[in-house]
Amino acid sequence: MAAKSFDMIVIGAGPGGYVAAIRGAQLGLKVAIIEREHMGGICLNWGCIPTKALLRSSEVFHLMNHAKDYGLSADNISYDLDAVVKRSRGVAKQLNSGIGHLMKKNKVTTFMGEATIPAKGKVSVKTDKGTEELTSKHIVVATGARARELPGLEADGDLVWTYKHALQPPRMPKKLLVIGSGAIGIEFASFYNTLGADTTVVEVMDRILPVEDAEISGFAKKAFQKQGMTIMEKAMVKQLDRAKGKVTAHIEVGGKVTKHDFDSVISAVGIVGNVEGLGLEALGVKIDRTHVVTDEYCRTGVDGLYAIGDVAGAPWLAHKASHEGVMIAELIAGGKPHAVKPESIAGCTYCHPQVASVGLTEAKAKEAGYDIKVGRFPFIGNGKAIALGEPEGMVKTVFDAKTGELLGAHMIGAEVTEMIQGYVVGRQLETTEEDLMETVFPHPTLSEMMHESVLDAYDRALHI
Repeated sequence: MAAKSFDMIVIGAGPGGYVAAIRGAQLGLKVAIIEREHMGGICLNWGCIPTKALLRSSEVFHLMNHAKDYGLSADNISYDLDAVVKRSRGVAKQLNSGIGHLMKKNKVTTFMGEATIPAKGKVSVKTDKGTEELTSKHIVVATGARARELPGLEADGDLVWTYKHALQPPRMPKKLLVIGSGAIGIEFASFYNTLGADTTVVEVMDRILPVEDAEISGFAKKAFQKQGMTIMEKAMVKQLDRAKGKVTAHIEVGGKVTKHDFDSVISAVGIVGNVEGLGLEALGVKIDRTHVVTDEYCRTGVDGLYAIGDVAGAPWLAHKASHEGVMIAELIAGGKPHAVKPESIAGCTYCHPQVASVGLTEAKAKEAGYDIKVGRFPFIGNGKAIALGEPEGMVKTVFDAKTGELLGAHMIGAEVTEMIQGYVVGRQLETTEEDLMETVFPHPTLSEMMHESVLDAYDRALHI
């Protein structure tokens, strides 16, 4: 059987791979995409999207419990966990079928199966019907990542869960331990805590949400503790003793180990790149701690072979993967795209309160040698926040004192995951403090706090 030839072959149909395929097709390339499990990848099926559906349910539940604060009454408030999960799975399913439709619409040839790269320019796909041989000068590896498992803390789906089990839980936890306080850990802690689980979060670093600005981390910690969470920082789970319906965690803090009992544990201690079984090493691809090493244009150093998204390293964000997918397709089609700059990519965490940031933290800006000006504005000073009943939060901006460049922005509070984009666009357009000060923000909106935070950095805040 003759090999099928394409201008570009994409391995993995997550937010990196499927977007690369669409953009390639738009540019007139003949594109094939290979997916072994679900169109849309983890993000759409088991990550970003279904978690947001769960968190929306817990947010509505939280509001129902506080109906009195809004002059409303709601009695006998309860939830049906199975129905909450069912809604979340339905949202994922709807989007999953949408990706298949997009592939058809853009005339992308789809192969469901396991891919290997036996030689440069060749891809072999094991499908239900047998093996397909494909050829292309350009192969894009977009195979994503999976949950990291620590020895002794491996998931079993019953007592110890990964994010996948936590999305379809076997029961509602009464006493929950979450190991790791990055975005995934904190989102699940927030969800289950809001629904009534007695939740403990253990973080090995000196603060929760360790990639965020220290001030935002501190604010988040206080908010979570107020909601009844137990937060343990500079702490490590040394071992888990599993018994029937019970897990005893040995947690070390400051050299001292104490034992704590839980009925459910979620492990969210990072991710591992899906680099195995493709034949990458044999081709001469460099792999560093399970991630493919690439240049700023996602090239692996092996001619015609690229890697994008989580498999190619941090930041592990769907929108980074998508943007890289577009860049790669344009590069392959002969264009001259700009490289994706990691520091101009926003991070969003959908806990309660929400957290969002872009650019340098205050500490990182100082470390980089900048002379800085920092502005802050609290939610309590904003009319819309008070009207919403969401007066807890802050917006923080970091500027280069010499040039007025916006170096970073950090927020915590209601809807900040939607607001951050204003600063992202500003940074993309190389805005200065003057541009932002002269921008008229509509009233009453939460976005006015973004304006006030800029004004505050230059001692010009009006409402505080």
